[in-house]
Amino acid sequence: MRYLITGATGYIGGRLAPRLLEAAADDGEAATVRCLVRNPDKLRDVPWARQVEVVQGDLLDADSMRRACADVDVLYFLVHSLSDTDFAARDRRAALIAGQAAREAGVRRIVYLGGLHPDEAELSAHLASRTEVGEILLRSGVPTAVLQAAVILGSGSASFEMLRYLTERLPLMLTPRWVRNRIQPIAVRDVLRYLIGAARLPAEVNRTFDIGGPEVLTYLDMMQRYAAVAGLPRRHVVPVPLLTPHLSAHWVNMVTPVPKGIADPLIESLVHEVVCREQDILDHVPDPPEGRIGYDRAVELALARISNGDVETRWSGASVADLASDPLPSDPQWSGGTVYLDEREQASPAGPEELWQVIKGIGGERGWYSFPLAWAVRGWMDRMAGGVGLRRGRRDPDQLHTGEALDWWRVEHIDDGAVGRASAGADHRPGVPRWMLRLRAEMKVPGRAWLEMAVTSAPEGSTGSVYRQKAVFVPHGLAGHLYWWSVAPFHGIVFGGMVRNITRTAERAGRDDRDRAEGA
Repeated sequence: MRYLITGATGYIGGRLAPRLLEAAADDGEAATVRCLVRNPDKLRDVPWARQVEVVQGDLLDADSMRRACADVDVLYFLVHSLSDTDFAARDRRAALIAGQAAREAGVRRIVYLGGLHPDEAELSAHLASRTEVGEILLRSGVPTAVLQAAVILGSGSASFEMLRYLTERLPLMLTPRWVRNRIQPIAVRDVLRYLIGAARLPAEVNRTFDIGGPEVLTYLDMMQRYAAVAGLPRRHVVPVPLLTPHLSAHWVNMVTPVPKGIADPLIESLVHEVVCREQDILDHVPDPPEGRIGYDRAVELALARISNGDVETRWSGASVADLASDPLPSDPQWSGGTVYLDEREQASPAGPEELWQVIKGIGGERGWYSFPLAWAVRGWMDRMAGGVGLRRGRRDPDQLHTGEALDWWRVEHIDDGAVGRASAGADHRPGVPRWMLRLRAEMKVPGRAWLEMAVTSAPEGSTGSVYRQKAVFVPHGLAGHLYWWSVAPFHGIVFGGMVRNITRTAERAGRDDRDRAEGA
């Protein structure tokens, strides 16, 4: 069987790809998994990257979509927009292009994951768009299975993160009326099982399927039972009828890592009661002997993953903007305007690998090695403006992948000991190994910003390493220039402190390692 996954860098797609390979191996079959991505670097570091075929392309580019569909049996359409203002038009066009490309290439089935919704209610713009995409694919001329799910429970899912943080941080909650609406949540493992099974549906099947877990709960039930599973005291809830979905999204933005742009469509979907009207999928993909995963067990599994630092994918892994691996916009000629720079350098007796371990582990619980109060205040300001703030944290405490979120940054590029190239910048000696992490800012800011941290070995004849740090800001309009000059007085404390503390941390770790080795 030959599969094409669109959305392989997202929460569901990133888990489906390796499981398709595992399922084929368990059945003793050969399988080819092709992943269509705009930037192949986003899959470079995932554990299963070498087992799949990664092709570069765009769902909105008909030619690249036709090439991706060549020789494919099953197309998984696992993308949808959340934050773009023209999301409905973009998703509509993507579905039309995908359907036509699949039909022309002779694809035997399309599988789409949409949202569970009531039949007669007035749907939110996001939920209506997902419904429309399903209808377009069903009319494509290719047999299509549209799986419709409500809340998906799994480590790293936006729905689970919202539930988790609301429950853990608010022992007393003022809640809107929708917390008493009925919901049929489903564990992410069951979603993946249905997606894999849907690939083998009979050719005559072209329809939607409601998928859900074994229990129907209210959101209030879900919070109380989460608290019980997590060992927290019972939560006290005070219903407030004036809390609209829009206001609720602002509240979620302040209390949880989920920004308002993501919280809005999630909460809009909870305004309706979302319960399976049929479970016909069981005729084709029956329950395993132990049954579907119940709510409490799904929470236990998710919390265990989080506790062990083994979160496979996260909602924040999908980036709104395209990533680029080009050099930073370090001169006005590149950008067509002003570019502000803050560049710092420091020699260190620590080895390059010791410094790299500190850089690669930056952010999340470890923080940013300078002026924690300033970072916290800036994070809160960003949350109040509807941005992501610092609460997204890290997927893994020690490992980073290109394309994943890191607090309010996005990992744009990683050189893990790569040999120097002429294009790597004036500060990089050709032929000398270089360790580099480049982050692109996703905070609310009047311009574009990057932070690059790089390490090379010390010049010939010296020991240790050289740490180089570069902050780049391309302002948008007068507000961008005013922003830069308003924060410039703090750069010595923030960026200078980062240089000093990062190198000191690496040096201290190196001494500790040597002391342990001598003691042994």
